[in-house]
Amino acid sequence: MSPAELLGFLLLAGVAAYAQTLTGFAFGLITMGGIALTGLLSLPDAAVLVSALTFVNAIQMLLKGWRDVSWRDFRLVMATSVPMLFAGYAMLEWLADTRADILRLILGIIIVVSSLQLALRPEPLRQKSGPASFLFFGSIAGLMGGMFSTAGPPLVYHFYRQPMSLVMIRETLVTIFALNAVFRISLVGFSGNLPTGSAWTGLLAIPVVMAATHTARRWPPPVSPATMRRIVFVLLFLSGVSLGAPSIVNLLK
Repeated sequence: MSPAELLGFLLLAGVAAYAQTLTGFAFGLITMGGIALTGLLSLPDAAVLVSALTFVNAIQMLLKGWRDVSWRDFRLVMATSVPMLFAGYAMLEWLADTRADILRLILGIIIVVSSLQLALRPEPLRQKSGPASFLFFGSIAGLMGGMFSTAGPPLVYHFYRQPMSLVMIRETLVTIFALNAVFRISLVGFSGNLPTGSAWTGLLAIPVVMAATHTARRWPPPVSPATMRRIVFVLLFLSGVSLGAPSIVNLLK
Protein backbone atom coordinates (compact mmCIF):
# COMPACT_ATOMS: atom_id res chain seq x y z
CA MET A 1 0.00 0.00 0.00
CA SER A 2 1.10 3.53 -0.71
CA PRO A 3 1.22 6.02 2.20
CA ALA A 4 -2.15 7.45 1.11
CA GLU A 5 -3.72 3.99 0.88
CA LEU A 6 -2.31 3.02 4.27
CA LEU A 7 -3.74 6.18 5.82
CA GLY A 8 -7.12 5.36 4.30
CA PHE A 9 -7.00 1.83 5.70
CA LEU A 10 -6.04 3.08 9.17
CA LEU A 11 -8.94 5.55 9.17
CA LEU A 12 -11.33 2.84 7.97
CA ALA A 13 -10.19 0.39 10.66
CA GLY A 14 -10.51 3.07 13.34
CA VAL A 15 -14.06 3.97 12.31
CA ALA A 16 -15.01 0.27 12.15
CA ALA A 17 -13.58 -0.44 15.62
CA TYR A 18 -15.35 2.61 17.05
CA ALA A 19 -18.69 1.54 15.53
CA GLN A 20 -18.32 -2.06 16.69
CA THR A 21 -17.62 -0.98 20.27
CA LEU A 22 -20.83 1.05 20.32
CA THR A 23 -23.13 -1.31 18.40
CA GLY A 24 -21.82 -4.81 19.20
CA PHE A 25 -20.67 -5.70 15.69
CA ALA A 26 -19.84 -4.20 12.27
CA PHE A 27 -16.03 -4.19 12.30
CA GLY A 28 -15.63 -6.70 9.48
CA LEU A 29 -18.60 -5.36 7.53
CA ILE A 30 -17.44 -1.73 7.55
CA THR A 31 -13.82 -2.63 6.84
CA MET A 32 -14.54 -5.10 4.05
CA GLY A 33 -17.21 -2.88 2.52
CA GLY A 34 -14.93 0.15 2.54
CA ILE A 35 -12.05 -1.80 1.02
CA ALA A 36 -14.26 -3.26 -1.70
CA LEU A 37 -15.55 0.21 -2.60
CA THR A 38 -12.15 1.93 -2.62
CA GLY A 39 -9.98 -0.91 -3.92
CA LEU A 40 -7.34 -0.40 -1.23
CA LEU A 41 -6.62 -4.14 -1.13
CA SER A 42 -7.82 -7.34 -2.74
CA LEU A 43 -10.70 -8.90 -0.83
CA PRO A 44 -8.72 -12.06 0.12
CA ASP A 45 -5.84 -9.97 1.55
CA ALA A 46 -8.28 -7.66 3.32
CA ALA A 47 -10.05 -10.63 4.95
CA VAL A 48 -6.73 -11.85 6.39
CA LEU A 49 -6.00 -8.44 7.91
CA VAL A 50 -9.53 -8.23 9.33
CA SER A 51 -9.07 -11.66 10.93
CA ALA A 52 -5.79 -10.56 12.52
CA LEU A 53 -7.29 -7.33 13.86
CA THR A 54 -10.34 -9.21 15.16
CA PHE A 55 -8.09 -11.63 17.04
CA VAL A 56 -6.07 -8.83 18.66
CA ASN A 57 -9.22 -7.04 19.78
CA ALA A 58 -10.74 -10.27 21.12
CA ILE A 59 -7.67 -11.18 23.17
CA GLN A 60 -7.67 -7.68 24.65
CA MET A 61 -11.26 -8.17 25.80
CA LEU A 62 -10.92 -11.78 26.99
CA LEU A 63 -8.04 -11.09 29.36
CA LYS A 64 -10.70 -10.19 31.90
CA GLY A 65 -13.92 -11.59 30.47
CA TRP A 66 -13.16 -15.27 29.77
CA ARG A 67 -14.93 -16.41 32.94
CA ASP A 68 -18.29 -15.19 31.57
CA VAL A 69 -18.17 -17.33 28.42
CA SER A 70 -21.07 -19.76 27.91
CA TRP A 71 -18.89 -22.73 27.01
CA ARG A 72 -21.80 -25.01 26.03
CA ASP A 73 -23.08 -22.54 23.43
CA PHE A 74 -19.52 -21.87 22.33
CA ARG A 75 -18.93 -25.57 21.60
CA LEU A 76 -22.21 -25.90 19.69
CA VAL A 77 -21.43 -22.94 17.44
CA MET A 78 -17.85 -23.99 16.78
CA ALA A 79 -18.95 -27.54 15.87
CA THR A 80 -20.50 -26.25 12.64
CA SER A 81 -18.70 -22.93 12.25
CA VAL A 82 -15.25 -24.42 11.67
CA PRO A 83 -16.23 -26.86 8.86
CA MET A 84 -18.26 -24.15 7.10
CA LEU A 85 -15.38 -21.72 7.48
CA PHE A 86 -13.35 -24.04 5.26
CA ALA A 87 -16.22 -24.14 2.76
CA GLY A 88 -16.51 -20.35 2.76
CA TYR A 89 -12.80 -19.91 2.17
CA ALA A 90 -12.88 -22.37 -0.73
CA MET A 91 -15.73 -20.36 -2.25
CA LEU A 92 -13.73 -17.16 -1.86
CA GLU A 93 -10.75 -18.69 -3.66
CA TRP A 94 -13.00 -19.93 -6.45
CA LEU A 95 -14.64 -16.54 -7.00
CA ALA A 96 -11.73 -14.18 -6.32
CA ASP A 97 -9.87 -14.42 -9.62
CA THR A 98 -12.45 -14.97 -12.35
CA ARG A 99 -15.77 -13.95 -10.80
CA ALA A 100 -15.00 -10.67 -9.04
CA ASP A 101 -18.43 -9.17 -9.78
CA ILE A 102 -20.20 -12.14 -8.18
CA LEU A 103 -17.92 -11.83 -5.14
CA ARG A 104 -18.70 -8.12 -4.76
CA LEU A 105 -22.41 -8.78 -5.22
CA ILE A 106 -22.41 -11.43 -2.47
CA LEU A 107 -20.57 -9.09 -0.11
CA GLY A 108 -22.98 -6.26 -0.98
CA ILE A 109 -26.00 -8.46 -0.20
CA ILE A 110 -24.46 -9.56 3.10
CA ILE A 111 -23.83 -5.93 4.09
CA VAL A 112 -27.37 -4.83 3.18
CA VAL A 113 -29.00 -7.72 5.07
CA SER A 114 -26.76 -7.08 8.06
CA SER A 115 -27.66 -3.39 8.06
CA LEU A 116 -31.36 -4.27 8.13
CA GLN A 117 -30.67 -6.62 11.04
CA LEU A 118 -28.98 -3.74 12.85
CA ALA A 119 -31.97 -1.46 12.28
CA LEU A 120 -34.56 -4.00 13.42
CA ARG A 121 -33.85 -5.23 16.92
CA PRO A 122 -34.82 -8.88 17.36
CA GLU A 123 -37.46 -9.67 19.95
CA PRO A 124 -36.02 -11.54 22.97
CA LEU A 125 -37.09 -15.13 23.53
CA ARG A 126 -38.66 -16.35 26.76
CA GLN A 127 -36.83 -19.67 26.65
CA LYS A 128 -33.37 -20.45 25.41
CA SER A 129 -33.14 -21.90 21.92
CA GLY A 130 -32.28 -25.56 21.45
CA PRO A 131 -28.90 -26.93 20.33
CA ALA A 132 -30.03 -27.24 16.69
CA SER A 133 -30.46 -23.47 16.37
CA PHE A 134 -26.92 -22.80 17.63
CA LEU A 135 -25.59 -25.36 15.15
CA PHE A 136 -27.55 -23.73 12.32
CA PHE A 137 -26.45 -20.17 13.01
CA GLY A 138 -22.91 -21.39 13.60
CA SER A 139 -22.84 -22.86 10.10
CA ILE A 140 -23.99 -19.59 8.51
CA ALA A 141 -21.44 -17.63 10.53
CA GLY A 142 -18.68 -20.03 9.49
CA LEU A 143 -19.54 -19.62 5.81
CA MET A 144 -19.51 -15.82 6.09
CA GLY A 145 -16.34 -15.88 8.16
CA GLY A 146 -14.56 -18.07 5.64
CA MET A 147 -15.48 -15.83 2.74
CA PHE A 148 -15.10 -12.33 4.16
CA SER A 149 -14.10 -12.66 7.83
CA THR A 150 -17.56 -11.29 8.74
CA ALA A 151 -19.02 -14.01 10.96
CA GLY A 152 -20.73 -11.59 13.33
CA PRO A 153 -24.23 -10.77 11.98
CA PRO A 154 -25.96 -14.18 12.23
CA LEU A 155 -24.46 -14.90 15.65
CA VAL A 156 -25.24 -11.43 17.01
CA TYR A 157 -28.83 -11.81 15.85
CA HIS A 158 -29.19 -15.25 17.45
CA PHE A 159 -27.38 -14.62 20.73
CA TYR A 160 -29.04 -11.31 21.50
CA ARG A 161 -32.41 -13.03 21.37
CA GLN A 162 -31.40 -15.47 24.11
CA PRO A 163 -32.37 -14.99 27.79
CA MET A 164 -28.72 -14.50 28.76
CA SER A 165 -26.87 -11.64 30.42
CA LEU A 166 -25.33 -9.10 28.07
CA VAL A 167 -21.89 -9.81 29.54
CA MET A 168 -22.19 -13.53 28.82
CA ILE A 169 -23.41 -12.86 25.28
CA ARG A 170 -20.60 -10.43 24.53
CA GLU A 171 -17.81 -12.60 25.92
CA THR A 172 -19.12 -15.75 24.22
CA LEU A 173 -19.28 -13.97 20.87
CA VAL A 174 -15.79 -12.53 21.31
CA THR A 175 -14.42 -16.00 22.05
CA ILE A 176 -16.08 -17.44 18.95
CA PHE A 177 -14.71 -14.62 16.78
CA ALA A 178 -11.21 -15.07 18.21
CA LEU A 179 -11.06 -18.81 17.51
CA ASN A 180 -12.58 -18.39 14.06
CA ALA A 181 -9.89 -15.80 13.31
CA VAL A 182 -7.18 -18.28 14.35
CA PHE A 183 -8.62 -21.02 12.12
CA ARG A 184 -9.01 -18.67 9.17
CA ILE A 185 -5.49 -17.24 9.39
CA SER A 186 -4.08 -20.77 9.77
CA LEU A 187 -6.07 -21.94 6.76
CA VAL A 188 -4.78 -19.08 4.62
CA GLY A 189 -1.23 -19.81 5.78
CA PHE A 190 -1.42 -23.53 5.00
CA SER A 191 -2.87 -22.79 1.57
CA GLY A 192 0.05 -20.48 0.81
CA ASN A 193 -2.15 -17.45 0.19
CA LEU A 194 -0.97 -15.09 2.90
CA PRO A 195 -0.69 -11.45 1.81
CA THR A 196 2.66 -10.42 0.41
CA GLY A 197 4.65 -7.21 0.32
CA SER A 198 3.13 -3.96 1.48
CA ALA A 199 -0.26 -5.51 2.39
CA TRP A 200 1.23 -6.42 5.76
CA THR A 201 1.60 -2.72 6.59
CA GLY A 202 -2.12 -2.93 7.33
CA LEU A 203 -1.15 -4.45 10.69
CA LEU A 204 -0.18 -0.93 11.69
CA ALA A 205 -3.92 -0.59 12.31
CA ILE A 206 -3.59 -2.64 15.52
CA PRO A 207 -2.86 0.36 17.78
CA VAL A 208 -5.49 2.37 15.89
CA VAL A 209 -8.13 -0.29 16.60
CA MET A 210 -7.14 -0.47 20.26
CA ALA A 211 -7.24 3.31 20.60
CA ALA A 212 -10.63 3.56 18.86
CA THR A 213 -12.07 0.86 21.11
CA HIS A 214 -10.80 2.63 24.23
CA THR A 215 -12.12 5.97 23.00
CA ALA A 216 -15.59 4.61 22.30
CA ARG A 217 -15.78 3.09 25.78
CA ARG A 218 -14.33 6.05 27.64
CA TRP A 219 -15.94 8.88 25.66
CA PRO A 220 -19.02 7.65 23.81
CA PRO A 221 -20.69 10.17 21.47
CA PRO A 222 -23.52 12.34 22.85
CA VAL A 223 -26.19 10.37 20.99
CA SER A 224 -28.47 7.57 22.09
CA PRO A 225 -27.62 3.95 21.21
CA ALA A 226 -30.67 3.87 18.94
CA THR A 227 -29.41 6.92 17.00
CA MET A 228 -25.96 5.38 16.68
CA ARG A 229 -27.48 2.18 15.33
CA ARG A 230 -29.39 4.21 12.72
CA ILE A 231 -26.20 5.99 11.63
CA VAL A 232 -24.35 2.72 11.21
CA PHE A 233 -27.40 1.24 9.44
CA VAL A 234 -27.38 4.05 6.86
CA LEU A 235 -23.62 3.75 6.28
CA LEU A 236 -23.76 -0.02 5.86
CA PHE A 237 -26.87 0.07 3.68
CA LEU A 238 -25.46 2.67 1.30
CA SER A 239 -22.11 0.90 1.06
CA GLY A 240 -23.83 -2.44 0.37
CA VAL A 241 -26.00 -0.93 -2.38
CA SER A 242 -23.04 0.95 -3.87
CA LEU A 243 -21.06 -2.28 -3.92
CA GLY A 244 -23.76 -4.57 -5.28
CA ALA A 245 -25.48 -2.35 -7.87
CA PRO A 246 -22.49 -2.00 -10.27
CA SER A 247 -21.87 -5.74 -10.00
CA ILE A 248 -25.47 -6.46 -11.06
CA VAL A 249 -25.08 -4.11 -14.05
CA ASN A 250 -21.82 -5.81 -15.11
CA LEU A 251 -23.31 -9.29 -14.74
CA LEU A 252 -26.35 -8.35 -16.83
CA LYS A 253 -24.06 -7.14 -19.59
